[in-house]
Amino acid sequence: MLFKTKIIVPETHRGLLFKDEQFAQVLPAGVHTFHGWKNQYRVQQFAVTGSAQTFVPDDVVSLADLHAAPFAAHLQRWETGEQEVGLLYQDNVLKDIKPPAQRGACWQGQRSIEVRKLDISTDFKLPKALASQLLTAKDATLRAAALNALVMATIPEGHTGFLEVDGEQREILTAGTHVWWQFNHTIKVTQLDCRLQNMEVNGQEILTKDRVGLRINLSAMWQIVDPQQVKTALADHKDYLYRELQLALRAVVSTQTLDELLADKNLLNQSIQQTVAEKAAAYGIDLKTVGARDIVLPGDMKAILAQVVEAEKRAEANLIRRREETQETRSLHNTAKVMEGNPVLLRLKELEILEKITGRISTLNVYGGLDGVMNDLVKLTDKGKAA
Repeated sequence: MLFKTKIIVPETHRGLLFKDEQFAQVLPAGVHTFHGWKNQYRVQQFAVTGSAQTFVPDDVVSLADLHAAPFAAHLQRWETGEQEVGLLYQDNVLKDIKPPAQRGACWQGQRSIEVRKLDISTDFKLPKALASQLLTAKDATLRAAALNALVMATIPEGHTGFLEVDGEQREILTAGTHVWWQFNHTIKVTQLDCRLQNMEVNGQEILTKDRVGLRINLSAMWQIVDPQQVKTALADHKDYLYRELQLALRAVVSTQTLDELLADKNLLNQSIQQTVAEKAAAYGIDLKTVGARDIVLPGDMKAILAQVVEAEKRAEANLIRRREETQETRSLHNTAKVMEGNPVLLRLKELEILEKITGRISTLNVYGGLDGVMNDLVKLTDKGKAA
């Protein structure tokens, strides 16, 4: 017994009609009536608007491969080569990214669909405008596709970057944001800080030439001036510079006594810098300055050194005191010689002494008047001379 089958396909859909489980035709929007045995017809419907317009299941694409003519008016096919990336635009708005060596189809709906292909065989770096569009996309589908398809690296100011593709260096990168397609390649970006930097070499226990143990803290200012040379020649440039400073410090200190080190610390700094700067320059590193921040003595050596310093200062004080006493005696001797033949100067000296004496007396009783005091003082002086 034959039955009448009525099928309604909405405006936003397309239908695939199967008769006896065999594909028969593509049904456009509308009402469709078929006559046949019960359950002889089956329809599979697909939305063809919005984001669904850009997604056609793989089994439908395979079916379209077998029945190209019925699908020609309803599907837009696309295919990317081994070295091509497809950018899918819907009404000139970027919606999706299609990887290389892929194929698919879009439903022909109310919106125009276009797949633009990019050749990435020789240049797989994205233009800045496209990179910015993909990285700031608000569409969730496009943003997810970009995360899977792109490699991004940001090189700060004062740094130098290196692009390695499949283990081979391809480019030296300047400051900024760089974006590449990651398809078909292994991409790695490394960078070096080319700004002026400081390095501390702390807590170095070293014996001097006279076998005094010291702990020295060293500070160095350095800068990378040839990034390519540093990257090519050194696996770890910071470790290399640290070791060279450490070895130079030990070599210089071991050839000097404690007194020599303490007498001129700048000589230590200059010797280390001269030793290390020449070696570092061969690898693209400029050693600007080297300075010993601290020279720490052992506890017992500190006490001994303090005693030595105290004794030296005491001896210096005694020497200065003896010089002053000698100078004072010489001065008195010279004064006596001058007064010996000059009564007027002797009289003035007597008055000066009298002034000093009276300056310390709060009460003075005078008998016989001031003349009597002066005459008696003179007579006493004369008697002292006569005696």
